[in-house]
Amino acid sequence: MQRKAYAPGLATASLLAALTVLTAGGCTAADGGDSATDPKSGDSKTTAAPGRYRTLPEPCGSVGRDALEELLPGTASLPEDTRQKVLRGASDVTYDTDRRVGCRWKAEAAHASHQLRVDFERVVSYDGAVSDDDRAQQVFAKKQDAALPDPVAPRRDEDSTDAAEDAGAAEDDGGADAAADGSPAEAAPPTSSPSPSSSPSAGASGSPFATPSGGAGSVDGLQPRILDGLGDAAFIDDALGGAGGAAHRRTVSVVFRTSNVIVTIQYMEQSAPSAAAPSREEMQDRAQNLARRLVDQFEE
Repeated sequence: MQRKAYAPGLATASLLAALTVLTAGGCTAADGGDSATDPKSGDSKTTAAPGRYRTLPEPCGSVGRDALEELLPGTASLPEDTRQKVLRGASDVTYDTDRRVGCRWKAEAAHASHQLRVDFERVVSYDGAVSDDDRAQQVFAKKQDAALPDPVAPRRDEDSTDAAEDAGAAEDDGGADAAADGSPAEAAPPTSSPSPSSSPSAGASGSPFATPSGGAGSVDGLQPRILDGLGDAAFIDDALGGAGGAAHRRTVSVVFRTSNVIVTIQYMEQSAPSAAAPSREEMQDRAQNLARRLVDQFEE
C-alpha cells in the first residue's frame, strides 16, 4: 500500500496560523476585560474621621473622694460603713457601656440632702459623610437649645469694671474740655429715683443675649448660660423649685462636650423646711469645679 507523503513545512505553517489566531483573540479579551473593570471616578467614597474616644471611663470611679465629700457634705456625719457605701455610688443601668454610662450618689443630713449624677455619652455617627465629632456637636446643640431657648452670654466679672473705667475716663475728658473752653461745667439736674414700673426690663436693651424670664439671677450673672473654657462647648442650667411644704430644691446641671463625648452633671440640694433656699452660687461653683476635673481626665 502506498503511503502519503508527509510535508513538514505545510504542518508547521498551519500550526503557526492557529497560534496567531488564538494569541490575537486572547489579547482582545484581556483588553476588553481591563476596560470593563476600571473604577469609575464617581464610585470612590470618603469616610469621615472617627471620634477621638472609643471607650468611656468607669463612671463611679470618675469622681474623686475629695470631690464627693465637698459635693455631699452630709457624708461627714454618717457612720463609716454607710459613708463608704454612699461614696461608692450606684451605677446606672445601661445596655451598651461603650456608648453610655452613669453613676449617682445621695447623702442626707439634718439640714439638707444632696444628690449627684454623672452621665457619659459617646456619640457615634452612622453616616459615613458625617464625623463622630460633628454628630456629637449636633446632639449637644439640641440639649443646649432645650435648656437655653435664648442664648445667654457667658459670665464675665470684668465687664462691669471695664464699663466703670470707660465711664470715668469719658467724664474726665468732658471736664477737661470744659475747663479748656473757660466755661464752667454745667451741673446735671437732680434726678429722682425711677419707680419700678418705669424702669426698663433687663431684656429690652437689644442685646443678642436675652435674659431668662423671671429675672432671677439677671443681676448677679448666675442665670442659665453658656460657659467658656470648658471642653469644646458647655452650658449651665439652674432651676429652683418647691419640694413640698416650705422646703426648697435646687438643681444645677452642667453639660459639656469634648470631641465625641457629652458629659452631663446634675447636682441637686433639697433644704429642710426651716432652712434657707440652697445657695445657687455655691452649688454652681461646685458643679463647675467637678466639670473641670472631668475635662482634665479626658485630656490626660
